[in-house]
Amino acid sequence: MTKITLITGASRGLGRNTALSIARRGGDVIFTYHSRSDEADAVVAEIEAMGRKAVTLQLDTGHVSAFAPFADRLRTILRDTWQRDDFDHLVNNAGHGDYATIAETTEAQFDRLVNVQFKGVFFLTQTLLPLIADGGRIVNLSSGLTRITLPGYAAYAAMKGAMEVLTRYMAKELGTRGIAVNVVAPGAIETDFGGGAVRDNADLNNQLASITALGRVGVPDDIGPMIASLLSEDNRWVTGQRIEVSGGQAI
Repeated sequence: MTKITLITGASRGLGRNTALSIARRGGDVIFTYHSRSDEADAVVAEIEAMGRKAVTLQLDTGHVSAFAPFADRLRTILRDTWQRDDFDHLVNNAGHGDYATIAETTEAQFDRLVNVQFKGVFFLTQTLLPLIADGGRIVNLSSGLTRITLPGYAAYAAMKGAMEVLTRYMAKELGTRGIAVNVVAPGAIETDFGGGAVRDNADLNNQLASITALGRVGVPDDIGPMIASLLSEDNRWVTGQRIEVSGGQAI
């Protein structure tokens, strides 16, 4: 039976790459987008061109009140498109960056990070648990910034650190259903995340490459295929792990 993966925030960046990587491996995808329906539709078209099924749904992962209606829409899509009542894999990818020093971080910035990077993941996963198949998988996204420190990333990294702890608890509590839960922590990646700083700032790019064992910063193709691999049967015995995918940054 074809596996179905739900990915949050997959209209661009690492989420998009993950969706395409899963489709290349023969999986079908449901994914959310925040505001750019045109970008989401383009990803659907790319996946369908591979002969796989894809459906996109709008969702703001920072608003818990939207999760129950989202789950209802998801149930309908699963029945109508796949004739199923559940899906196999959840990838909690959606996120954003608010960067400031501790002294300059505002309460509004902090609350946005909590709502999207931690609270939203917690309660969306909770809402979707009845729809995740026994023996399924959950992958949460963290950051290399939970291991190394850079000024200006304290609040963001703290939320990702919370996600790493939550991942271990998910693995423990959901293990009775055969659900494996892991967290993937990318290093510096050339995307538009954070205003595209790593991609567009040559000095920053070179600085980060100089402290990376493999001699460059990452690209989306370094991350999406790895997540797709983690969801495969080849990795069925991996759970509760933090897996850093950084090319050996700052080791």
